[in-house]
Amino acid sequence: MKQEKSCGAICWRPGQTGREYLLLRHANGGHWAFAKGHVEGDETEEQTALREIAEETGLAARLDTGFRRTTAYFPAPDVWKEVVYFVADITAGHQQRQLEEVEEIAWLPLDQALSALTYEADRQLLAAADSYLTQKQG
Repeated sequence: MKQEKSCGAICWRPGQTGREYLLLRHANGGHWAFAKGHVEGDETEEQTALREIAEETGLAARLDTGFRRTTAYFPAPDVWKEVVYFVADITAGHQQRQLEEVEEIAWLPLDQALSALTYEADRQLLAAADSYLTQKQG
């Protein structure tokens, strides 16, 4: 069985009524999810997550590795994929979607983001990230 590994982040920013979360509508499948992508070469998980955020959105981010969660699934027969997620806040850059991979970028408050996400596993990740950030920020 083939094994794949991707890394990404649940990116957030302060909004007028609370945190807003970055969601991407991916060109491959049209699903709403987070920025993520395959580990390349000898990259660390953190390097992969930061690179994928930058490639897919044009934004630079700061990872919080105190939140590290994994999800795993079969994207194709005989392919097992593990995805590692961190939380990240945006630090710089000009938002611009990666034309080949991203159809749309949206910043949404928690309730709208939970509704927009395509997969239940991603909704669970977002809820856990929001809870982590709430506890951390007091």
